[in-house]
This record gives sequence, C-alpha cells and structure tokens, in this order.
Amino acid sequence: MSRLHILRYPDARLHKIAAPVEEVNESIRTLVADMAETMYAAPGIGLAGTQVNVHKQVIVIDASETRDKLLALINPEILAASGVAECEEGCLSVPGIYERIARAERIAVRALGVDGRTFTMDAEGMLAVCIQHEMDHLKGRVFVEYLSRLKQTRIRAKLQKQQRQSA
Repeated sequence: MSRLHILRYPDARLHKIAAPVEEVNESIRTLVADMAETMYAAPGIGLAGTQVNVHKQVIVIDASETRDKLLALINPEILAASGVAECEEGCLSVPGIYERIARAERIAVRALGVDGRTFTMDAEGMLAVCIQHEMDHLKGRVFVEYLSRLKQTRIRAKLQKQQRQSA
C-alpha cells in the first residue's frame, strides 16, 4: 500500500467526471487499499478517486467511531433519498474549511464491492452525508460549490494564503 497525493481545491482536476469501473480487478483493489491508507493518514472519513487524480468511480469511507469499518463503493448509485439533514462538512481537498450543507438524511445505495459483487445498502446520518459528499466528487463537484459565490471567493483566498504560508 502507498499514500496518494490529495488534490486541493480549486485544482481543475477536481472537476473531472469519473468513469465507471469496467472490472473490479487487482488494480482496483490496490487503488481501494491505497485510498484507504491515504484517508486514514490524512485523517478523514471519506475519499473519492477524483481527489487522488484517479478518475474512476471509487470511494472509500469509514465514518465509524473506532475507524475500523472501511466501506468501499465502486460505481455507486443512489436509488432513493428522503428527508433533509443540514450538517457541517469538511473535505480533505479543502483543508480547514467547514460549512453547513443540506443533503438527504437517508439514502439507499447500490454499488460494487471489492469482491466485484453488487450490493445495496441503506444509510442515514453521517454515513449518508459522507456517501453523498464523495459521490459529488465523482461528478466533479466539491462541497464548497453549494455555497454562495462570495463564500467560495473567501475560501479560495484563505486556501491560497495557507499555501503561501506553508511554502
């Protein structure tokens, strides 16, 4: 396993739409393992292929308190959504920025697992929010893009200042 480089907003590659995975093979399983290692080390609770400049429909999530319940979703698709939850979200591609975003409170998802088999699952609360957040990445969307233009401009300026200070 190896750690991957996480792209930072407003990198244009974060807006590239991810392609479906044709076959769950050893290469995809290695990608899942590398993404999981990267996510845990960051530390974060979710990571999409797009964020590590691999434009395939692969996400990894671990929203558990114990950080030992890794969930990999390949070619995820939301089948149903209900309710509204407004949660504070952050993102490994937008470090240090947290904003309240409205998402579906409960979702039903279909995806492939690392074994290549299709599964469905229901999710609610933080897990549902995280799945939706990571699926947005696969569609080339970053959570701050739900915010007003003014907030987006301020966030870009703050991130640029952080990069200058760390350089």
